Amino acid sequence: MNYFLSILFFVFSVVSVQSQILNGEKPTYSRADSLRGGLRPERTNFDVLKYDLTLKVLPQEKFITGYNEITFEVKHKLETMQIDLFENMQVDSILHNGKKLEYEREFNAVFIQFEAPLKKNTVQKIKFYYSGNPIVAEHAPWDGGFVFTKDSLGNPWISTAVQGIGASLWYPNKDTQSDEPDQGAELHIAVPNGLMDVSNGRLIGKKDLGNGFTQWNWKVVNPINNYSLSLNIGNYVHFSGKYKTLDLNYWVLPQDLEKAKKQFTQVIGMMDCFYEHFGAYPFIEDGFKLVQTPYLGMEHQSAVAYGNHFENGYLGRDLSHTGIGLKFDFIIIHESGHEWFGNSITASDIADMWIHESFTTYAESVYVECQWGKEEALEYLYGIRKNIQNKAPIIGDYGVNSEGSGDMYYKGANLLNTLRSIVDDDEKWWSILREYSLHFRHKIIEAEDVIDFFEKKTGRKLEPVFDQYLRFAEIPELQFKKEDNRVYFRWETDVKKFKMPVDILLGGKEIRIFPKTKWRKLKISPMEPKEIVIDTLGYYIKSKTIEH
Repeated sequence: MNYFLSILFFVFSVVSVQSQILNGEKPTYSRADSLRGGLRPERTNFDVLKYDLTLKVLPQEKFITGYNEITFEVKHKLETMQIDLFENMQVDSILHNGKKLEYEREFNAVFIQFEAPLKKNTVQKIKFYYSGNPIVAEHAPWDGGFVFTKDSLGNPWISTAVQGIGASLWYPNKDTQSDEPDQGAELHIAVPNGLMDVSNGRLIGKKDLGNGFTQWNWKVVNPINNYSLSLNIGNYVHFSGKYKTLDLNYWVLPQDLEKAKKQFTQVIGMMDCFYEHFGAYPFIEDGFKLVQTPYLGMEHQSAVAYGNHFENGYLGRDLSHTGIGLKFDFIIIHESGHEWFGNSITASDIADMWIHESFTTYAESVYVECQWGKEEALEYLYGIRKNIQNKAPIIGDYGVNSEGSGDMYYKGANLLNTLRSIVDDDEKWWSILREYSLHFRHKIIEAEDVIDFFEKKTGRKLEPVFDQYLRFAEIPELQFKKEDNRVYFRWETDVKKFKMPVDILLGGKEIRIFPKTKWRKLKISPMEPKEIVIDTLGYYIKSKTIEH
C-alpha cells in the first residue's frame, strides 16, 4: 500500500507543479522537491568520480537487481552522504570497505551514515545493492521510466527514458546535474540469452553467466550526466560507418535494417554541419551511436535513442508548419545535437534546462541553413514560433527540481536568432557560437556563465535581453507613436532599462534603431508609423502603434 501511495504522490507532485507553471501561477514545492533539486553538505561534500553499474534485468517479471559501485572524492569532511533511489526500489545493503553502513530514507533520498567521518581529499568507494520493479513509463519519453514491450516479431524490447523524472528511478546515484562522474561509467547488464543490451560508450565484451543470461559490458570514459546512462535491450543487429576519426555505430531491429541504412545517411551531413559550427564531436573516445528504441527518442550520450520510424519530420509531422521540417529526420538532428548542447555543455540546475533545449532547437535551424540556405533557416525559425505559449518564464525555480516553461525550445531558439541579428555579422556570429561550444566543452554551467560569455564576445550589454526572454513570460514590444508630425519609439518590457537594437525598413532602406524604455525620436521620420517595416524574421518581438 505504501508503494502505491508514494508513486501517486510523486506523479501528482510533478503534474501539479508543471500545471502551475503552464498556467502562469507561482508553483508550490514539497520537501521531496528540495531533496531532489537542492544542494546541501550531504551532496556537496563529495564529488562523484565513477559509476560502475552491475545489473540483471528480468523482462517477464519487469524486475531488476544488482549494485552500483560509486567511486567518489571527499571534498570536505563527510559524515553523511545523500544518494538518491526511488522509494519504491528496495535498498538491499550498502557497503564501505566491506562493512555494511546504516542509512535512513526520506522520499527518494537515501542518507548514508559512515562509521567515522571520511577525510578530505581521500578517494572512497561504496557498493550500493538494490532491487525492485522500476516505474514503467506509460508514454515515454514524455513521462519517465522503463519501457517493457515487444517488437513486431514478438521479441522482448526494453529501454529506459528518465530525463526529468530522474535517473534514480532505476539506479542509485547522486541525482543532480551539478555533478557528473569525471572518469565516466561502466555498465554490466545481464539479459536473457538471445537478447543483447546496448548502452553508452564502447562495448568491451560480453560474458555467458551460465544461468540463461549473458552479461553485456559497456564503458564510457568521458563525464556523463546521470539521465544519459541507459539500457536498450532487444534483438539488435549492428552496422557501422566512419566520419573523420569518429566511429559511427547503429543498432536496430533486423526487420528494420534496410530502412535504417537509408535513413541514417543523414548523419554524415549533420556531422559536416555541426563540426563546422560547433566543433568536433565532444565524445570521440566513446563513439557515436543511434539505437532504435520503442519510444520516440532521447539524447543519451554516445547512445542516442531513436524511434522516429525511419521517416522525416517529427513522427511524420512538421513542427515548423512550413514544409521545411519534412526535409530531415527531426530525431536524428535534434537528439544528436544534444551531444554538443546538454551532454557536453550541461546545466547545473534543471531550472536552466534552456541551456540544453534552446541551443539544440537552434541547432535544427543551423542544420537547415547548412543544407538549404539562410532564407529557409529563418523561415523554419519563424514557423516554430507557432508553438510558443509565452505564459510562463523559461527559467524555472532553482534548487527545487523545476524545469520552467516548455518555451525553452522554440522561444529559446528564437532568442538565439535574435542575438544573431543583434550581432549583425554572420561570420562573427558563427565564430562566437563555435567558441561557446568549445569553451564550455565538458563543463557544467549556469545561466550567468552563458550571459557573461555572449556579452564578452559581442562587446554588448546583453543581460537585459536574456532576462526579458528567459525570466519573464512576455517578449519585448516595440511601440511607435506620432506626435507633432514626428514618430517616436520605445520598448515596453518587464525589465527596467531594457535596450536592444532592431533593424527596420524605412522608405525601402534598412536602418538600425536603438530603442530604450523611454520614448526616443526617430531621426528620419516617415509621415506615419505604419510606413515602418520591422525585421520580424530576424527579431522575435511584438510591435504596436499607439493611437492618440
